[in-house]
Amino acid sequence: MQKLFQDIKDNISKVIIGKDETITLILSGLLAGGHILLDDVPGTGKTMLSKALAKSIDSEFSRIQFIPDLLPSDVTGLNFFHQKENDFVFKKGPVFANVLLADEINRATPRTQSALLECMEEKQVTVDGETRPLALPFFVIATQNPVETTGTFPLPEAQLDRFLMKLSMGEPTKEEELSILNRYMNDTPLAELSPVATCDDILNAQKELKNVTVHPSLLSYMVDIAQETRHTERITSGVSARASIALLHTVMAYAYIQGRMYAVPEDVKAVAVPVLSHRLILDRAQGLRNSGKDMIEEILNRVSVPTEEWNR
Repeated sequence: MQKLFQDIKDNISKVIIGKDETITLILSGLLAGGHILLDDVPGTGKTMLSKALAKSIDSEFSRIQFIPDLLPSDVTGLNFFHQKENDFVFKKGPVFANVLLADEINRATPRTQSALLECMEEKQVTVDGETRPLALPFFVIATQNPVETTGTFPLPEAQLDRFLMKLSMGEPTKEEELSILNRYMNDTPLAELSPVATCDDILNAQKELKNVTVHPSLLSYMVDIAQETRHTERITSGVSARASIALLHTVMAYAYIQGRMYAVPEDVKAVAVPVLSHRLILDRAQGLRNSGKDMIEEILNRVSVPTEEWNR
């Protein structure tokens, strides 16, 4: 089952070049049952990666372009009166998919953004008092442009906390960009991509994930990191207990994808920044000089790492 994720990763790498660690983290998010926020400038491959992931696991893909006049019903769906049937019929919104790309999510109003809260947390949609379950796995990849802020609505803390990780694709190196040009010169890799897994494979892997061993000392290490965010002067509000759970599940998923049924401190260090940094509220005076990423990295350097036989 663990080889499955290497196959998916290799398949996505046919389309996305040079982003192995980012792909691994996104697959960890999928396996952990969370959602991803991609914070990057246009043209870095965010949409392409989302489509490649959906095709690799033979799942239903849906994309929503978030704009200021988008309504919550445009996301979740709505009941309309069907004249032939003489009754109200529910028309499903694009949220009824396995992989949902919420493109430029911060361009929609807070009211529309909040339409995703129940979907992301409860894996269900409630319209006019009737609750409908979403297909599983349900995985949201939301994007936002960190540079352009005109006409945007920053995501509130409650919304940010729903995202398991905040990632950035980053700019390609010269060698990677040359590889991209050569690959896309005559081919369209995404159109030629074939599935290497199914949604059932992902669901089975999520069940198997529960068997990953996490040593009590490693649990204590993660709690120490979370506690440190709440007792650092430059941080106004540290991470919540939900963030600690998110860190635990991501560590387990990351270890599983690495081919281990036990977690090690290196797994914590690999995922702590993307899992925790966007959940911090920094002191305004310090926020101009420090980012959440800087603060988590500083805490990781400060908190002592336990040494144990982790596979026991």
